Amino acid sequence: MSVRIWIASIAALLCGCTPPDAPTRTASVAPPDRLVEHCRDKDGWSDEAPPAQIFGNVYQVGTCGIVALLVTSDQGHILIDAATDKAAPGILRNIATLGFDPRDVKILLNGHEHNDHAGGFAAIKRATGARLLARAEAKAGLESGNAGPDDPQRGMNDPFPAVRVDDIVSDGQVVRLGSLALTAHATPGHTPGSTSWSWRSCMGELCRDIVFADSVTAFSSDSYRFSDHPAYVAAFRAGLDRIAGLSCDILITPHPGASNLYTRLAGDAPLVDPRGCADYAGNARARLDARLAKEATR
Repeated sequence: MSVRIWIASIAALLCGCTPPDAPTRTASVAPPDRLVEHCRDKDGWSDEAPPAQIFGNVYQVGTCGIVALLVTSDQGHILIDAATDKAAPGILRNIATLGFDPRDVKILLNGHEHNDHAGGFAAIKRATGARLLARAEAKAGLESGNAGPDDPQRGMNDPFPAVRVDDIVSDGQVVRLGSLALTAHATPGHTPGSTSWSWRSCMGELCRDIVFADSVTAFSSDSYRFSDHPAYVAAFRAGLDRIAGLSCDILITPHPGASNLYTRLAGDAPLVDPRGCADYAGNARARLDARLAKEATR
């Protein structure tokens, strides 16, 4: 249960067995209870939420409805996703509340190029000076603030503040910052640039493989037919296979409800589930098959 894990982390800090990637901080570790209670009846993309430690050096600093994931080290921090433009000030406050200086966020990583996850990047980039890394397929959407022409949801989402992509990452590339090493995985489907991330975090001597698996829903505008784009469907399936094949102790998703994150943080379901990624991908594969079958009847 997550509360027990949190207690174990305090014990590890007190006994001096902190791992190399554990951050040096001035504030108390944030247990998940306050986040879970605060967001019990809220799931808005911009609904402010208190920060919470998920495991070790991994923190949810986003909103009730959107995960913005802070991964910390003594050499600087990485932030995965930035929720909406409106949510950006709250994300920066959450980072500071945890005892970290937002200016120590050195790298921003993208899940996918929609306003609910990328809308806050421009403001956070200005505040921190961090560099934004994304796959080539996400670059046009991020730098224009609009879904690209190949996005199944083009025209459905509100625009967001455009943000410059500083470096392109490719499938399998490892992004390093100090002791942190996060691997990019191309998981297109929800958008062309969808990217998942995996890494290993430790709490004392207890280490876990963590996966931030991007959204995998086959959702689109009314005019888009996945069956008209066989190469895109093939890439979608390949991305799901990648997610299913990852070593995955703790699954985290951009929308917390997609992985029952808050239920797991509350201790009402296991936080650690080695089948989490495989089940997440399997469910998405079934939904994609159902979507294609429905299209075949039209």
